[in-house]
Formats: sequence, structure tokens, C-alpha cells
Amino acid sequence: MNNSNWVRVTKCENIPPREGRAVLLDGREVAVFNLGGRFLALENSCPHRGGPLADGILNGEKVVCPLHARKVCLQSGAMEKAEAHEPCVQTYSVRVLDGYVELLVPEWQPLSVPLSANVFPIVETA
Repeated sequence: MNNSNWVRVTKCENIPPREGRAVLLDGREVAVFNLGGRFLALENSCPHRGGPLADGILNGEKVVCPLHARKVCLQSGAMEKAEAHEPCVQTYSVRVLDGYVELLVPEWQPLSVPLSANVFPIVETA
């Protein structure tokens, strides 16, 4: 029994190497990062103060939050030097298929759009 679905979110070319972009996935922002042909994804909100992680600077496999320079591991979602009450950031499994980035979304996170939708919009930042 499969409890997850792969959801196509954007073309690979929409995320330049060593950068991140936020995609809107059924009302939730997910930050997708291109580590040079390898993609990783996590929720787009730093648990410290809600900073937009997609706008952060990549440092290896970590992203530096643009608001307060907190580092979040892209693999685990753990914050470096986190305070005891700070939770991890939710991560998503990622695959590339036919030039598109796809995220593995658990069934318990219902989507209001069909899974066959082509591409979710990239969130524009000011």
C-alpha cells in the first residue's frame, strides 16, 4: 500500500544551480534547492522566526536563513545550534523525472489540486 504520491512542481531549469526557489504546493510554500543537478526540498519557513529559506544562501548542504543567519540542514531539516524548543523543518523526498522536479507528498497532506497538474507556480518575491 502506497501512502505517498509524487507531485510535479517545476521544471529543473527554473531553479538555477546553487539557488533555491519557493513553490506553492496547495497553499504551502516549499523551498526547492538545486545543488548542481541534485535537488533537495523542505518547508520554506525557518522555525526560528519564519524567514523564507528559499531566499537564503546555500552553504554546502545547508541553507542560511536570510533573516537571522540560522543554518538549516537540507537533508534532515535540523537547525544548527538550535535552541531546545525549536523544531526541525519538514523535508520532502525529491526526484527528477523528464526534466521536472517532483516531490513525494504523503497522503495525509491532502492536495486540493489533481496530482496530474503540470507545474505548481514558483512564488515571486519582492
